[in-house]
Amino acid sequence: MQNSNTTFYRAVFISDVHLGYKDCKAAYLLDFLNSIKCETLYLVGDIVDLWSMKRRFYWHPSHYQVLEALKEKVEQGTRVIYVPGNHDETLRRYDQDTLMGVEVHRQFEHITTQNKRFLILHGDDFDSATRYSKLISIIGDTAYDFLLFLNRWHNRARRLYGGRYWSLASWIKARVYKAQEAIQAFENAAIHEAKKGGYDGIVCGHIHQPQLRICEGVVYCNDGDWIENCTALVENKDGRMELLHWSDTQQVLATNNLRHLNDKAA
Repeated sequence: MQNSNTTFYRAVFISDVHLGYKDCKAAYLLDFLNSIKCETLYLVGDIVDLWSMKRRFYWHPSHYQVLEALKEKVEQGTRVIYVPGNHDETLRRYDQDTLMGVEVHRQFEHITTQNKRFLILHGDDFDSATRYSKLISIIGDTAYDFLLFLNRWHNRARRLYGGRYWSLASWIKARVYKAQEAIQAFENAAIHEAKKGGYDGIVCGHIHQPQLRICEGVVYCNDGDWIENCTALVENKDGRMELLHWSDTQQVLATNNLRHLNDKAA
């Protein structure tokens, strides 16, 4: 159900929701979806976590409510574009098809109101850029699950004492050198891909690390996730891009009006 006070955006980008996974912050996402209207809603991969549900089925009622909210967006005339990720890669077989009013694309081009061209893809294409072996990847997944376990119990304790949501997992990752090295390699690979295609910018997800910055004349946008960071990327009516955090508090994390995009300095 829409809130009476909704904010209109030209485009909204969300990814890495991981419906079907116990650490999905579906309630916060539902509040966000009910608080916005937009011309185009981009679902930039890993919306449903098929990997997790194969290991152990989990489906909270709030996860169903998110799907209902997305269905309602379609019915209200919002153009919804789904760019599947690696956790929902089964949907990639429907590339160029429309499913229940939702367009499915392996990747997509978004043109801003200022006629800037943005490449939209999930980001698992750049996994090789992190230069980690399969063994390190497995160890990383195990460590990440443990981080989310700590994050979950840390925030439960915070709520008991009246505290607001805060991502312990993100705080720890920011202080681990190898994690930061992998993130930087991923971002560099994404920027290179955008430059190779002649795009002004790129929007992706995958690594659960929200970011909005200009590098080498390219706007790198990562819309983050709804596991740790509870973030979305939006384009305002004037073409300004913003990175939003939305939990029990809401704030603008970064903004860029793209006016200096043609200044090809890093």
